[in-house]
Amino acid sequence: MAFTPLHDRVLVERVEGEEKTAGGLIIPDSAKEKPAEGVIVAVGAGLRDDDGDRIALDVKEGDKVLFGKWSGTEVTVDGKDLLIMKESDILGVIS
Repeated sequence: MAFTPLHDRVLVERVEGEEKTAGGLIIPDSAKEKPAEGVIVAVGAGLRDDDGDRIALDVKEGDKVLFGKWSGTEVTVDGKDLLIMKESDILGVIS
C-alpha cells in the first residue's frame, strides 16, 4: 500500500453490513447504515513519550475492530474507500 498513517492513526476498511434482516427482508442500499466494524489495513508507528521513545499501538494490521459511528475521516487510497482515525476512536477489537 502506498499510504502509511502517522503517529497513533490507523487506516480501516469497513466491513460490509448485512443484506437481509433476521426475518428475511432485503435491505436496500439507501436504507443501510454504514457499519461500525472494520479491518485495520495499516497502522502508524505510535506517539512519542516525553523521553522521545515510541509508545506502541494496541492494535495491529488485520485486527477486526469496532469504532464509533461518526469516527474517522473518509479517504480513497488505491481506489478503495477507507477511514483514517486515531487509535483512541477505536472502541475495541473483535476476536
